Amino acid sequence: MEHEILPLQDRVAIVTGAGGGLGRAHALYLAKQGARVVVNDLALAAAEQVASEIVANGGEALAIAASVTDEAAVDAMVRDTLDAWGRIDILVNNAGILRDKSFAKMSLEDFRLVVDVHLMGAAICCKAVWDVMRAQQYGRIVMTTSSSGLWGNFGQANYGAAKMALVGLMQTLAIEGEKYGIRVNSLAPTAATQMTQGVLSEQSLAALDPAYVSPGLLALVGDAAPTRAILCAGAGHFASAEIMLSRGAFIGSDVDAGARLTDQWPSVVAREEAIVPAYGFMQAEREVVSAGVVP
Repeated sequence: MEHEILPLQDRVAIVTGAGGGLGRAHALYLAKQGARVVVNDLALAAAEQVASEIVANGGEALAIAASVTDEAAVDAMVRDTLDAWGRIDILVNNAGILRDKSFAKMSLEDFRLVVDVHLMGAAICCKAVWDVMRAQQYGRIVMTTSSSGLWGNFGQANYGAAKMALVGLMQTLAIEGEKYGIRVNSLAPTAATQMTQGVLSEQSLAALDPAYVSPGLLALVGDAAPTRAILCAGAGHFASAEIMLSRGAFIGSDVDAGARLTDQWPSVVAREEAIVPAYGFMQAEREVVSAGVVP
């Protein structure tokens, strides 16, 4: 009897912040789908524990301790991965921290720290694998965004800013990576982890097992993966979020333009005929056409 060919057979995946919580669930899930998994975490012991679980279940895993904010350590992780398996197909940017406080009470130090880990950490990891993926003409990158970034959440100005910035990073990397077979998406998870303890009821926490989010990865990193998708996942429920551009209205640039804009606000924000732009410059193209200029 032939062995079953798994969806991610022989693919090589790096999952950051995979020593526990959502990252651990991601690493275990990708391994079950056939991927060879680099389990990254700040704590080597935690990474080794998850890697051991994968190996015990018949998979292949490599535990590597590194901070995603440390460029040299991330570059070394990429080199070790290539030495072990010769390629890198998947990067799941999952590592993150919280420093929640209302903006009035938040220090700029805590703001910078959260942005550094979530945004710069993801950028550093993407940069480290980018040339590898371009050369092999294949890559799948997942940013971990959040409803706090997409729609805001009290006490999370730093976290929300970083999480929305990751969507912007996704948009551009997806455009730049398209001709190289690199697809870039975002995952907005709701999961019971150390970062949500004390925020939700015990019943809700049970329903929000991190393992229920991870199946969303298969759609985002498989051969048929979309690109520039924002997948919201939690408790086994999946939905997509999009950044849309309304049809708007031509107001002009006369001295009373501000007043007329105020008066016509409902037509400017009306969602009928809204589109999802294929690239950022579509906004400018629509604006000049509305003004009667050929772009």
